[in-house]
Amino acid sequence: MKRRALISVFDKKGVVDFAKGLVELNFEIVSTGGTYETLRRADIPVTYISDVTGFPEILEGRVKTLHPAIHAGILAKRAIPAHTQELAEQSIAPIDVVAVNLYPFVATVARADATLDDALENIDIGGPTMVRAAAKNHPDVVVVVNPKRYEQVLSWLREGGPSPAERLMLAQEAFAHTAEYDAAISSYLRSLTVPQETDEIFPEQLQLNFRLQQHLRYGENPHQKAAFYREEGWRNGSTLATARQLHGKELSFNNINDAAAAVEMIRGFNRPAVVAVKHTNPCGLAVAEELSVAYQKAYEADPVSIFGGIVACNRPVDEKTATLMSEIFLEVIIAPGFTPAALEILRAKTNLRLIELNPEPLKSWLDMKRVPGGLLAQEADLIDLDPGQLQVVTRRKPSDEEWEDLRFAWRVVKHVKSNAIVVARSGQTLGVGAGQMSRILSAQIAINQAGDKAQGAVLASDAFFPFDDVVQAAAAAGITAIIQPGGSRRDADSIAAADRSGIAMVFTGLRHFKH
Repeated sequence: MKRRALISVFDKKGVVDFAKGLVELNFEIVSTGGTYETLRRADIPVTYISDVTGFPEILEGRVKTLHPAIHAGILAKRAIPAHTQELAEQSIAPIDVVAVNLYPFVATVARADATLDDALENIDIGGPTMVRAAAKNHPDVVVVVNPKRYEQVLSWLREGGPSPAERLMLAQEAFAHTAEYDAAISSYLRSLTVPQETDEIFPEQLQLNFRLQQHLRYGENPHQKAAFYREEGWRNGSTLATARQLHGKELSFNNINDAAAAVEMIRGFNRPAVVAVKHTNPCGLAVAEELSVAYQKAYEADPVSIFGGIVACNRPVDEKTATLMSEIFLEVIIAPGFTPAALEILRAKTNLRLIELNPEPLKSWLDMKRVPGGLLAQEADLIDLDPGQLQVVTRRKPSDEEWEDLRFAWRVVKHVKSNAIVVARSGQTLGVGAGQMSRILSAQIAINQAGDKAQGAVLASDAFFPFDDVVQAAAAAGITAIIQPGGSRRDADSIAAADRSGIAMVFTGLRHFKH
């Protein structure tokens, strides 16, 4: 007696060979629409779905497999005599193999011109229903959703399998497939809604949909296994998950982590900008009228730490900039593009990774951090300075040049790990103090790094000063202007210290903790 296999796939890759293998194993093939035509053209014996159901495909193919002759054949438990008797009474043949993959919803909504109607038309109904039914009854039905499994499944069938463990694995893969599909649909529809209240951006059930991008050699340390996943359905601009690697060996866990931080730091600068990153903190960030000058300034900000670092640019790398970059060891260079001459220069370095990515500004998104047993979620920190909220709290106001430096330093300090202090001047960081347990320690690091260049520079702090010690240290170094959130009980002490030293100080009313 022939067994029956139902094949209905959007992705036709490998399906002809799979069907041929099933026919050789004495399977009757039942199929639908496009899959039926593909198999018929390949001269494979195939039965049209309507000949099984006795009902035509209707509503432009929306209804074809949703029929008892199909689902009873999938769901009947062979070990229950009443089930097999009912199938016989209704002249329904059991279905032993279900090979289904779904409409390309994710690929459709990823298109820039995709409309809501396009998305809705690519939501599969019959496919997930058959997959779930087959997976539920996997002790009796072999369910295949991944074309890469075809040859393996044929091998199992030739040997009298699959085994119970292999069937269970296929069922798990099938439910994961439909869960991923539903999560992609939910995420897309949520992206179209406009929350009426802040809390609405945090759903009661948070569905995450990530697909394996690549296995990594190891994690932060060699003893840790690691992988990189991309978010399915991301429609919010370029990221490392969609970037193009032009040269060099594969990115490591730490490369990806640092590169992602570098890209976020450089997003949104209008002038040519370059950042060098080490351990997710900027060791040098600068802007200028030419990219080569911005790179040189970023390099000079910390010529020691940039060695082996990650560099990101917001303009295509030209020959002059590439020549400067080639003079030291860098792990990764990220830019919107590279001129042919720049590529020739940089490709001479075998292990240097070159990544093409345009760091345009992003819309709001959920920033998430894993903790044991849970997940923290917050709005991404995309807010910029509001000129209407800036408050000069000292007797002296900043000069025009100081105002420009204060705004630059404030943009940088939001990307530095707390406690964060940045000393800057003329569109260049001079000193960065990151991640210390007290603010004065971060300030001392930044000021010491700036050295004599601190004379006439500005200082930015990601949070308020609990004491006036940072102001006193800044004054001793010759810093002339400070920008900080304000809001400490001891603000008056800091303001008085600034006034005594002739420092102009601005309160933002805005904090930028980054942990």
